[in-house]
Amino acid sequence: MKKYKKIVRLVPLDHRRFKLLYIFSLIIVLSLFGRLIRLQVFNASDLQRKARLIQSSKTASLKKRRSIVDRNKRLIAYDKPLYKLWAHPKYFNFPGDSIKRVRSIEEVVKKLAPILEIKDEILLGKFDNKNSGIKLLDKISEEKAEKIKNLQISGLDLFKYSQRYYPQGELYSNLVGFVNDENKASAGLELHLDNYIKVINKSNLIKRGGDGTPLPDNSAPGDFISDYKSLGLTIDSKLQKASFNALSKQVSEWEAKKGFAIVMNVNNGQILSLVTVPSYDPNKFWHYDTELFKGWYSQDLFEPGSTFKPINLALALEEKVIHKDGLVEDIGKVNVGGWTLSNWNKKGNGYIDYPKVLQVSSNVGMVKIMQNLDPNIYWDWLKNLGINTNLETDLYESTAGQLKRKDLFVNQSIEPAVASFGKGFSISPLKLVQLHAALANGGFEVTPHVTSTFKERVNKNPKKQFFSHEVSTTILEWMETVVDKGSGSGVKIEGYRIAGKTGTSQKALNGSYTSKKVCSFVATLPVNDPKYVVLVVVDEPSKPYAYGATVAVPVAKEIIESLIVIEKIPPNIKDPGMIVKKP
Repeated sequence: MKKYKKIVRLVPLDHRRFKLLYIFSLIIVLSLFGRLIRLQVFNASDLQRKARLIQSSKTASLKKRRSIVDRNKRLIAYDKPLYKLWAHPKYFNFPGDSIKRVRSIEEVVKKLAPILEIKDEILLGKFDNKNSGIKLLDKISEEKAEKIKNLQISGLDLFKYSQRYYPQGELYSNLVGFVNDENKASAGLELHLDNYIKVINKSNLIKRGGDGTPLPDNSAPGDFISDYKSLGLTIDSKLQKASFNALSKQVSEWEAKKGFAIVMNVNNGQILSLVTVPSYDPNKFWHYDTELFKGWYSQDLFEPGSTFKPINLALALEEKVIHKDGLVEDIGKVNVGGWTLSNWNKKGNGYIDYPKVLQVSSNVGMVKIMQNLDPNIYWDWLKNLGINTNLETDLYESTAGQLKRKDLFVNQSIEPAVASFGKGFSISPLKLVQLHAALANGGFEVTPHVTSTFKERVNKNPKKQFFSHEVSTTILEWMETVVDKGSGSGVKIEGYRIAGKTGTSQKALNGSYTSKKVCSFVATLPVNDPKYVVLVVVDEPSKPYAYGATVAVPVAKEIIESLIVIEKIPPNIKDPGMIVKKP
């Protein structure tokens, strides 16, 4: 069957309709072009800003401080995370509410009060008819902050910050110091080692793709890693507490102005305990007099008195102006340059050997011994010992001791005479510890320090040797007799060889001596293998019969007993007192 094709007749386009289509298309093109111009030109900066907010996020600069721990990693200071709570009532909205609904302040308070443990009426009073920017509370714990977050109430903002906390209170305050309410270091190690303790991390932008994936940028490795380091101290908290309790009891009993006690390793200068009394609570530093914030053990100076006599005897032995088995006559007083110098009890001791000079603390004997040493050489020795120089340490910046000018010391005979028994010059307690450590370790200089990384941060200069090993050993043996037979007998512990020297010096004021005293005692142990030096200084005990033997020695004994247990120091098996007799 034959098929026929359908013929379609072409009808010319209506002129009006064509014009309308053309105009409509032109309008669309122009509109799109106008939109493009508005986006690319007029709204470019705003769109760019919005894009950056979506594509990148900023990490805030970390404003924190490293923790401080003792040698057993026990916390001494750390940053405690806390929160501030801000309210914006005009945005109050609960989960599930419509966007336009605004909850009342009373409704929000009803949910907040139980978490914050505050009465409703007190919390309501904080709003004070404001619509925004109301600080409700600070120092909110992480636990409470988490509960507030879980409420998911719009219009509540939590701001996280750190507050320094000192869990051991007054035990370390004079050593560690504190950080004030503005997070600024204000005393002690916190201030002196501020650049080492504070953590400085820069703010950074993290770039992200549309799906949130981090994109490569110029951030350095570790820019976003938290700092978990801590400042480690050489201090032992158990010994620190034992020393603090012993010193506090004695300062209180003798109604003294203040006291200081230190235990140091004589071979490396590591400080195992360092306490001062009175102390303060660094968590509430604003309650205390600023005088307490001072590290007087390295900044204040005192005349060491008789505790310096072993040092002088070492100088005399080094210069060979005396011999180990020599004697000196002590008639109780001696005239030097028109001045009469006498013993502490105004009594003479006759002909005595040098160990006896230390046992009875003979001033006259020391004057006569040191008169054998040329004043020029004597002064040079004192200078070489660093009497008038700053002590390099990681503690407070130390005060240099005071030593008379060389011309005065050499030309005025009274100066070397009084220096022979620790008068006429002054040093810090910390310097005295250093010198006695040198006597104990064979004559070598060590630097007192409390941080375990101290040696990494100072120049590694070769050790200076003050005294020969032979002289150091001799002096230590002489000091042992002070504990066995002399004024230091109160510190004797059966089975342990302990060397020591007491000191009682009058305080000078405006060039003349007053009735105020400084009582001290320095001990080294064990004599058969010297490892530790212990110094106790009690300033201005106000009761009668205050001497180094009565005031400082009892404190040292308690500290040494604790030290023996903590450090597991074995007794000397050669000590006759340790021999067990067969039944």
